[in-house]
Amino acid sequence: MTKIAMTSHRLSALSAEPTALKRADLLEGESSSETVVVAYHERTKHHFHRYAAALGYMDWATQPDPFRRYAGADLVRLPLPKAGCPLPYWQLYASATVPPVPLSLESVSLFFRYALSLTAWKQVGETKWPLRANPSSGNLHPTEGYALLPAVDQIGETAAVYHYAPREHALERRAALDAERWTELVGAFPDGSFLVGLSSVHWREAWKYGERAFRYCQHDVGHALAGLRIAAAALGWRLMLLNGVSNSTLSSLLGLDREEDFAGSEREEAELLVLITPGSMPLATDSKPLMAYKAGVLWQGMANMLSPEHGVAWPVIDEVAQATRRCESTPIKEDFSGFPSEDELFGTPVRQGLLSAEKAILGRRSAVAMDGSTSISRAAFFRMFARLIPTHERQGMPWDAIPWRPRIHLGLFVHRVDGLVPGLYVLVRDPDKIEILKRVMGSEFCWQRVPDCPPGLPLYLLKEGDCRALAITVSCGQDIAGDGAFSLAMIADYMDSLASYGASFYRNLFWEAGMVGQILYLEAEEAGIRATGIGCYFDDPVHAAFGIASREWQSFYHFTVGGPVDDGRLSTLPAYNFEEEQ
Repeated sequence: MTKIAMTSHRLSALSAEPTALKRADLLEGESSSETVVVAYHERTKHHFHRYAAALGYMDWATQPDPFRRYAGADLVRLPLPKAGCPLPYWQLYASATVPPVPLSLESVSLFFRYALSLTAWKQVGETKWPLRANPSSGNLHPTEGYALLPAVDQIGETAAVYHYAPREHALERRAALDAERWTELVGAFPDGSFLVGLSSVHWREAWKYGERAFRYCQHDVGHALAGLRIAAAALGWRLMLLNGVSNSTLSSLLGLDREEDFAGSEREEAELLVLITPGSMPLATDSKPLMAYKAGVLWQGMANMLSPEHGVAWPVIDEVAQATRRCESTPIKEDFSGFPSEDELFGTPVRQGLLSAEKAILGRRSAVAMDGSTSISRAAFFRMFARLIPTHERQGMPWDAIPWRPRIHLGLFVHRVDGLVPGLYVLVRDPDKIEILKRVMGSEFCWQRVPDCPPGLPLYLLKEGDCRALAITVSCGQDIAGDGAFSLAMIADYMDSLASYGASFYRNLFWEAGMVGQILYLEAEEAGIRATGIGCYFDDPVHAAFGIASREWQSFYHFTVGGPVDDGRLSTLPAYNFEEEQ
């Protein structure tokens, strides 16, 4: 029996006996990494009779600072890009039509402006809080961004490691890298390449959400990964996830393994590293592995403390983080030849739209309520989901940034789409999984192709009927799931992913879900409506709604799209005013 087959057999046995995974099991005894992941996922499910463990109230005295800073590090201010970039939104997805912009102070500034910056401040009374280009569960923002840049005029005379400070729209120089070290890092990549890393501060989410916080941190990494890819597309750049880099190497490259720089401060968990090339040439996936720094790099800056104290510890988050850390691995290579072409997904390729790229990216907002009446056209509905399918040419953005075939599929609660009957639908994002999902889901479903649907879009009606109450019920009773034009559950090909790629791929599943969510956010903006992610849902009742009895498939995220209801009490202020401190 092969290693993958043995792992699959062991995981199937675990998933068939959920009663064996009690709440205390995760921290007891010796367990495989995959077993820890399965135990964590079961333990952190919400149920009708019990929510996942959390504090249960907001301890405002220990609310984390949403901004990490490194005291003593040189701060490189990035000029605020001029508003009104003319690039149309649709052109983000037609990467070959966007001329690559040279790497410079201005292009680096625009990249971070579109990917990770503040987009506005909201205020009610004396209370004020920021919004960002990358959305976050509870607006808590556990994701931190880092850049490894070559020498760039007006940024630095040598290559260096930087931390991005979104409140200041600035780069904090953490370490300078000499020419030899920089060549060791990027010498195998095209000229002008640079690296961007993401990390998570688990405490920021755990403060509010307790043990389920690890899930939400990974959602946010996925949103940020898509945000990075979208920002790169706006500049004509390519981006590729370096999924073979180990967490320990990444931690070293970003300076996150330095105990002396985090004395008394909340640590960051290294998540992922991407390669960005200011050009349109395809990126190779078989370059030599990146290595941690040798001795001699001089670091500067001390991380700030985010909370004065932590009232409650959540050790299971540390356990699942440890279990899902990557070792150095061979890059994933999969076959996309069976996927549709752009013409098969869209009919006529989209070459016009309502918004500029800048308006869609910086104007993106999370709806806090839906009006319960707005409907959307079938054309907009089909276009949103066509954006979520990779093409066989591997040109579809952002899916060209990740090497694996889709593992996230969508169970849809359709309420108000012109020309479509309300009911349960499914979007199967990998054509090879259609027959598998037919067997996994309820036998009562009709699996009827949606009339007039583009031929390459695997969208199926499962069951007609008003499903608003069901959508609300399984989304923790939140009306927003039933008041939108539609809502959805992101169903992950869960056990097979762990068996095929190992426990570390648990993170990747959430990243993919977050990437799906980020595209839905922008597509909603382009359609003149709004979207929002829903992290609170009753896991197993969601599965039951789609007739899924096997625990090999699990719900990883919810989303809703529709007509927003604005809160008139809130004022909107500019993201940046460099004449005064925010």
